[in-house]
Amino acid sequence: MFEKLKSIVGEEYIKQNESMAKHCTFRCGGEAELYVMPGSIEELVQVVKTCKENDYPYMVIGNGSNILVRDEGYQGVVIEINNRINGIDVIGEEIVADAGAKLSSVAIAAYENDLAGFEFAHGIPGNVGGAVMMNAGAYGGEMKDVIKWVKVLNNENQIETIDAKDLELGYRSSVIAKKSMIVLQMCIQLQIGIAGEIGEIMQILMEKRKFRQPLEYPSAGSTFKRPKGYFAGKLIEDAGLRGYRVGGAMVSEKHCGFVINYDNATATDVLQLMNDVQEKVRERFGVELEPEVKII
Repeated sequence: MFEKLKSIVGEEYIKQNESMAKHCTFRCGGEAELYVMPGSIEELVQVVKTCKENDYPYMVIGNGSNILVRDEGYQGVVIEINNRINGIDVIGEEIVADAGAKLSSVAIAAYENDLAGFEFAHGIPGNVGGAVMMNAGAYGGEMKDVIKWVKVLNNENQIETIDAKDLELGYRSSVIAKKSMIVLQMCIQLQIGIAGEIGEIMQILMEKRKFRQPLEYPSAGSTFKRPKGYFAGKLIEDAGLRGYRVGGAMVSEKHCGFVINYDNATATDVLQLMNDVQEKVRERFGVELEPEVKII
C-alpha cells in the first residue's frame, strides 16, 4: 500500500507510523500506519480510489483542530487535506476556497477585498473542509449563513456539486457528514462592506476569543456540543469541575467548555477526563453531554 500511494503523491508526501500528535491541535495521540498528503484534488481522488480498491481503511483530516486520536493509533491511511490544497479565489462578491484553506485566510481575503459577512470565522482554528462538514460557527455566525455551494467527493468516488439548500446544515451537522463525503471546495456569498469596519469586527471578535478561551494550551476548542436549553461550559462549572484534572489533561479554569492538554497529556488522559465530566454532569443535572471532538 505504501508503494501504491507513493506512486501517486511522491515519496516526500507519505509517511509510515506518523505520530498524530503532530497533526492535531490537542498535541497528543497515537500513530497513523500511513499518513498521506495529496497535492491536488486529482491526487486526493486517486488516493481515495486506491484505498477503496484495496479495502484499506482510510480517514480524512484537515487542520486536526477537532479530532482526538486514541493512543493505540489508527490502523489505516490518514489523508491530510491541508496546506497543499488551499487555493482561495475572490470572484466579485463570492469566494471559492479549497478544502485545505484556513478559515482565517479566507476571512483575510474577504477583508482585503471589502467583503463582509465572514468575520465570525476569522478566529476559528480550522480549515474549510471541516468547517463545512460540521457547519462551524462562532459569535452568532455559521457557515450555513454564507455557503452558496460545495464541491464534494461522494461515496462512488465521483465529484459532485451540492447547492446550499441541499446540504442539510444544522448545529454541527450536514448531509456531508451523514453520508461520509469529502469536501473538496466551497463557494461563499458575501456582501460589499467597508474594510475598516470589517477589520474592526474581526479584531473585536479575536480579542473576545483571547480573553475568554484558553488559547495558550493545546485543545480541540469546545469539547462538548451545546445541549438543548443549556451551555456545556456552565453545566461543567456548576458540577464543580473547573480545573478538574486527569493526568496531564484538565478542564480549563478559564473556560470550562474546554478540555486542555495542560501538561503532556495522553489521549487516554483526555478521554478519561471527558468520561468523568459526562458522568458527573449526568448525575448532577440529568443532561447528556455529547462530544463535539471526533474520537479516532
